[in-house]
Amino acid sequence: ASPLLDLLRMIYSYVGNYGVAIIILTIIVRVVLFPLTFKGMKSMKRMQQLTPRMKKLQEKFKNNKEKLNKEMMELYRKNKVNPLGGCLPMLLQIPVFFALYSALSSAVELRHAPFIFWLSDLSQPDGLGITPILMGATMYIQQKMTPQTAMMDSTQAKIMQMLPFIFTIFTFTFPSGLTLYWVTSNILSIAQQQIINRIKTPEMQD
Repeated sequence: ASPLLDLLRMIYSYVGNYGVAIIILTIIVRVVLFPLTFKGMKSMKRMQQLTPRMKKLQEKFKNNKEKLNKEMMELYRKNKVNPLGGCLPMLLQIPVFFALYSALSSAVELRHAPFIFWLSDLSQPDGLGITPILMGATMYIQQKMTPQTAMMDSTQAKIMQMLPFIFTIFTFTFPSGLTLYWVTSNILSIAQQQIINRIKTPEMQD
């Protein structure tokens, strides 16, 4: 959290607005993490393409787990897919998120620091609820674009569909500076996912 807060202060010294500084800081963090994010998103897209074949194998060998595991591993090998490839890069980003959360939640500099229009104090929740609603909307769009949601069963999918609503409620109590970070991060994730979705991948091998 400390290095990120130092970076935030340095950016502020150039732009003179902590709201703008938070947006720039978010962009810098996402650019640094982009290789990991890119790798994770590509892996999830590949796994989504394999899902129909995986379901066929599960149905065909539902009474023979050993044979199923062997066939699944062979399917992964032929298509050069690591089933954990989408998870590990995302897990590595969690410490960065918590560091940013800690930095922005406790930053004394954000007290009484205005951004634009209705956001006159980035240390306080958004009184009009605009940034929390934007966060929920962008999180919902991001979720719909993420291939991993297509690989879940109906129960998992329903839980995932509730998350944007639940987090929107949480962010009504968060400092608006933190919510601004989250909205910016979601928008960048949507842009990254669009890039991934346009990249053609090799044909699947049976």
